[in-house]
Amino acid sequence: MNTADIYQAEGHADDDLHEADIVEWYEARPVTVSTAVATGSILTAFTLGALTAVGALFLLGRLDD
Repeated sequence: MNTADIYQAEGHADDDLHEADIVEWYEARPVTVSTAVATGSILTAFTLGALTAVGALFLLGRLDD
């Protein structure tokens, strides 16, 4: 079954395909973040990473016992 058969089965005529609207794509606006938000997110990510590392080392130490 080809594409034309599918469109005919759904009730679409071939002429409907030629009258399709043209879609225009626009470049997205750049994302802007304030300095305070960027600094806060970096510090939060670092803190979570450090806590994860300390927690993993703690668990590895507990497993050795």
